[in-house]
Amino acid sequence: MKYRILSINPGSTSTKISVFDDEKEVFIKTLRHDPAELDKVGTILEQDLFRKGLVIEAMKENNVDPSSLDAIVGRGGLVRPVSGGVYKITSKMLEDLKDTSIWGRIHASNLGAFIATAIANELKIPCYIVDPVTVDEFEDIARISGIPEIERKSLFHALNIRYTARKLAEKIGKNFEQTNMIGAHMGGGISVAAIKQGRVVDVNNALLGMGPFSPQRAGALPIGDVIDLSYSGKYSKKELSTYLTKTAGLMAYLGTDDGKTVSDRIADGDKEAKRIFDAMIYQIAKEIGACASVLSGKVDGIFLTGGLAYGKYFVDELSKRIEYIAKVHVFPGEFEMEALTQAGVRVLKGLEEAKDY
Repeated sequence: MKYRILSINPGSTSTKISVFDDEKEVFIKTLRHDPAELDKVGTILEQDLFRKGLVIEAMKENNVDPSSLDAIVGRGGLVRPVSGGVYKITSKMLEDLKDTSIWGRIHASNLGAFIATAIANELKIPCYIVDPVTVDEFEDIARISGIPEIERKSLFHALNIRYTARKLAEKIGKNFEQTNMIGAHMGGGISVAAIKQGRVVDVNNALLGMGPFSPQRAGALPIGDVIDLSYSGKYSKKELSTYLTKTAGLMAYLGTDDGKTVSDRIADGDKEAKRIFDAMIYQIAKEIGACASVLSGKVDGIFLTGGLAYGKYFVDELSKRIEYIAKVHVFPGEFEMEALTQAGVRVLKGLEEAKDY
């Protein structure tokens, strides 16, 4: 029996949706939203019914009857830390997604559960989220930072990392839960994860403060200089946070966050572009090496995914530095819609049990 799944992945000014019949794509569409129109609708969490209407309209335009759906899967937002997997959307989860005290902010991905719930309740079908960015499977030793006031937290591209890890396990003919691997998702931000027996036991904080610099983010920085910069009077707290998470990395050095543009500049002989790009590759390789030590060198494979993995120069240079650890597998781009959909299929087919939040 085939199952029809609607997946919903909200962004700040877009909502990406897909309908699949098991693994067969019916349609994928990105709904673009005018920021001015969204401002009129209200805050992020006040946009659920507005976006729900657009999702229903898009399904009908693509000849999909909403009543033909078997389940709905929304992108997981900033819920409390959870282990990886599929979660039933509950009233407690929706309450937590509204609570800014948990993570200090509301992200557009929080809308995924609200839109999914609004549609699913009308159709009386199940709805879920999958592998939110707050997936936390750290071993206790990984939480210790160096001072008692700060604990290392798990915040990373969990959805794409965990799904790509499943794809690699299948590719090499091993059970996901019995495989050790290192995964690097490399887009605007970069997550490098140590995956032990199917669990992400350590990963850099991909948003702020850990790991390699990325096309947009600063990564780990010398603490003393960060303190000096913080008290220099040059930036407010908000301005510095924005700088370190959105306009640092390649953007700060080269004025672009596009890996292809940088690769083209290198091909044209731009020595500064090569120096900075090579430095980012060097730092990613260091982080992958660190993950190898977490796994005591027992690594079944390394996978590279995200937008940067499309670049031949980037992949070739990075692979040279890490292929001594384990074979390198490349899965360019991201598989978020596929990951959401297939999680729903696994649950409906009884291959995986949806967890209680």
